[in-house]
Amino acid sequence: MSVYFLAKIEVEDPVEYQKYLDACDAIFAHYRGEYLAVDESPKVLEGEWSGSRTVLIRFPDEAEFFRWYHSAEYQKILRHRLRGARCETVLVKGKN
Repeated sequence: MSVYFLAKIEVEDPVEYQKYLDACDAIFAHYRGEYLAVDESPKVLEGEWSGSRTVLIRFPDEAEFFRWYHSAEYQKILRHRLRGARCETVLVKGKN
């Protein structure tokens, strides 16, 4: 069953966050994830939506997501995202 990683991101330190961006695609390419959306200014339809950047990534299953997320390569750069931005992330299971 597919899973979806949703991140709401408010960049606070663009230089630090850029270090994450510079390395994340090369690491991501080794895993079976697929970017579905990256939006710098999503339109809020109901309620409040914190963050200015929203990212949606699909993985074929939960095991593959955790293989990527907990990989040594990703953990090495994750600190740049966490230092450079306020982030809210969730993992959502797909219907099928």
